[in-house]
Amino acid sequence: MSELSAKTPAAAPETSTASVADKSAEISTTAASPPPVASTSSTPAGPSATVPAVEEGGTTSYPSLEPTTNPNILPASHWAQVPHIEETDDDDSAYGDDSASSTASLTASILEYRTVNGRTYHSERGNAQSWNPNDALHDESMDILHHVSTLMQDGKIYLAPITEDVQKVLDVACGTGIWAIDFADLFPSAEVVGVDISPQQPQWIPPNLKFEVDDVTQSWTYEPNSFDYIHLRWLTGSIPDWYALYREIFKACKPGGYFEHKESSCLLISDDNTVVQGSAIDQWGKVFTEAGKKFGRSFSVVEDDLQRKGMEAAGFEIIREEDFKTPLGPWPADETQKTIGQYNRLAIEQDVEGFLMYMWTMVMGWSKEEIQVYAAHLRRELRSPNIHAYYPQKVVIGRKPETA
Repeated sequence: MSELSAKTPAAAPETSTASVADKSAEISTTAASPPPVASTSSTPAGPSATVPAVEEGGTTSYPSLEPTTNPNILPASHWAQVPHIEETDDDDSAYGDDSASSTASLTASILEYRTVNGRTYHSERGNAQSWNPNDALHDESMDILHHVSTLMQDGKIYLAPITEDVQKVLDVACGTGIWAIDFADLFPSAEVVGVDISPQQPQWIPPNLKFEVDDVTQSWTYEPNSFDYIHLRWLTGSIPDWYALYREIFKACKPGGYFEHKESSCLLISDDNTVVQGSAIDQWGKVFTEAGKKFGRSFSVVEDDLQRKGMEAAGFEIIREEDFKTPLGPWPADETQKTIGQYNRLAIEQDVEGFLMYMWTMVMGWSKEEIQVYAAHLRRELRSPNIHAYYPQKVVIGRKPETA
């Protein structure tokens, strides 16, 4: 686990001059996101679960929900009663203010996005349930998070020991498509495929890349033993059966090929107790964890070590595991970690509501207005130089045995 240390009070924080224009990105989905972040009723989602009704015009309605009985979860009404005490972070002012089968074609039905409280999501298709919006505002947040991921990995977009002659690559739940585009540019002789439930990817792409629309939670129809390298990240809160997904990935991977899975925890924590119990930052992960239990799609992939367990159960040999601490805000003393924290906070701050809207309204029963009040408290806390929050991420890389 990488170490993070806060800058000392006497040290004058430095303002980053990095341009947001340099960012790259993604989080996507059948997917989800560094710190995550909705659904349907208090009944776990799944093939037999009640799903929201889609009204004419693409607007989704959903049934009334029972409030949670978890004593660790503060009610939505709590945040309207908490006074706003502004804390400024002058050193970071440059970053602005609050800111069912496989391989489907792009048919009209796929483009009939659902609308939840003004935000658009992928169309109803198969068993897929992504809680991330697919609109331009959230896409930008995901692209910034891709840049954060690259900075965390010392400028690399992958960690698997693949070689220059890699031939066929699959990006599972490719989201905005930025990772697949970057990879295709790096390996122009490779055939790269990006698959996602939502057709939100750009049309101008490298000639060796293609995007497909499909629900990866269903049975795959890719040729067995066909991919040299399979990449997946940030699907926490979106997969009903991780073991089944890993089996499909194992089947599609060539013997001797690699599978790399990067996942994010929804828990926002600190090592020095500056994230106080009951604070907006503290509640983020607790509400998501509870929502995942109701949703039938866990947000505790990292905490439950599901990556290693599921990959080993599928047949992969684990060759590398790496843990990361992802800072929120420019509080670290290390300059690289400080930059990571600035971009990471920017990604979350500019679309807090997008991360929360689906899960917190449709699963947890919050109103749009209650989310807006909570989001204001969260943004204020994220801008406090006295709160040293981060969230864990984990990369696990497996190799399919040559004899498999």
